[in-house]
Amino acid sequence: MAADAGMFTVRHTRGTVLCCKCGILMEPNAANMCVNCLRSEVDITEDLQKHVIIMYCPDCESYLQPPRTWVKAQLESRELLTFCIKRLKNINKVKLIDARFIWTEPHSKRILVELCIQRAVMNGGVILEQKYRVEYVVQDHMCESCSRVQANPDQWVASVQLRQHVSHRRTFFYLEQLILKHDAAVRAIKIKQMEQGIDFFFANRSHAVKFIEFLGKVTPIKSRHDKQLVSHDRKSNNYNYKYTFSVEICPVCREDLICLPPKVKNNLGNIGPIVICTKVTNSVALLDPVTLRQCYLDADQYWRYSFKSLLSSRQLIEYIVLNIVPTGATVPGTGYALAHAEVARVSDFGYNDTMFTITTHLGHLLNPGDYALGYDLYGANHNDMELEKYNGLDLPYAILIKKSYEEKRRQSKVKPRSWKLKNLDMEVDDATRAKLDQEKVSTEYEQFLRDLEENPELRFNISLYRDKELQASEIAASTNDGDDPPSVPLEELLADLEISDDESEEDESSMKE
Repeated sequence: MAADAGMFTVRHTRGTVLCCKCGILMEPNAANMCVNCLRSEVDITEDLQKHVIIMYCPDCESYLQPPRTWVKAQLESRELLTFCIKRLKNINKVKLIDARFIWTEPHSKRILVELCIQRAVMNGGVILEQKYRVEYVVQDHMCESCSRVQANPDQWVASVQLRQHVSHRRTFFYLEQLILKHDAAVRAIKIKQMEQGIDFFFANRSHAVKFIEFLGKVTPIKSRHDKQLVSHDRKSNNYNYKYTFSVEICPVCREDLICLPPKVKNNLGNIGPIVICTKVTNSVALLDPVTLRQCYLDADQYWRYSFKSLLSSRQLIEYIVLNIVPTGATVPGTGYALAHAEVARVSDFGYNDTMFTITTHLGHLLNPGDYALGYDLYGANHNDMELEKYNGLDLPYAILIKKSYEEKRRQSKVKPRSWKLKNLDMEVDDATRAKLDQEKVSTEYEQFLRDLEENPELRFNISLYRDKELQASEIAASTNDGDDPPSVPLEELLADLEISDDESEEDESSMKE
């Protein structure tokens, strides 16, 4: 601006001096030496570690953070880089600019990290930046829990006995997938299948407590614990206990028919008393199929009254819908629509012409000619104490629970599933195997897989994987054509990660290049 106005301006120039060592021109600094000469005179990495020994547990893939903490980290991960930097002494005396891994052979037991640091020298007048490498020597050393397991696999410290007093294992099939998705039982040293549940064994009490906390977030439970003295050192006053946690799952399951006790009915705003359990998470969702009213009971509320199911899903029978007339009543956000339906039992065809006119909450799903599964209250023999408390209660002839696709499965060609589920590595002893009805368990597992195909909300919280054993043509043939029973869309499937030896060798050769 001054030059444009014709005013005189003074040019600012930077002064230069000669380096006192090599004599080249340079900008002046406190040492009067160029950067190369200054680096030859001063080593800012002199008091920093360049060789470190770290302990690694090959069983649980963890690294020892002294004095007794084990950190789980994968090779060349951000967690491992943070762990390696924290193991360096005097690293807080310099300013860390950058850090990265340098590739080494996986079996070399060496980890190389390149660090870029800055440090002030010559009484703070000059700041130098320098890169240097740190070599970490990995030594195998089992952690305390893994060494205990290797010495005696049955030497557990805490056990969780998970039980549900019902006549089926549908809850455990679903709970198994939730545990696998969230790695809730990754610390378990042994998992054992029992007749009415599963036993989990842990090497630490805190691991069992954390597992019980996870169970409380996904299902209504109540638990109690006990401990047994194993050993006692009088000199050091140390006690060793074995802890046992007994966990009971709510016996009410999805699709169960419930008769609410009068006290519960009044507390919930006179809902029901005949209701359907539509969903079980950390709370129980109940639906009145006549009025479409919904309510939720958390674990504390349920165990305070502790009622049981009137009829369970094993007592569902198949109906055919002859006619259906929507009433127009709906509840926003639920998807249910009230309708009057005329139904008949499939088993009555050819024997009688018995038909029932009922009210159902499945008006949005059912059409004339469809099949549905429901509870036969007309021919059922009820032996429920809560139901006897309601004098003069008019029960409906039938309550429909869900749409049935069994007739479509019988008519259509059986197609292989393009997906699969993972399973926990559970042990089954001979005594339990003799008590279990394997045919019944297989039938219940197949029904669980069909429920996943029919209900997108049910499979929302679990992981389904592509079946690599099927060919591309078989996968294309297994997709839904519209008239076929429901199936899982391919976009919902996950690819199961499996690294073979050939792939790992190719990756190593490409990294070398």
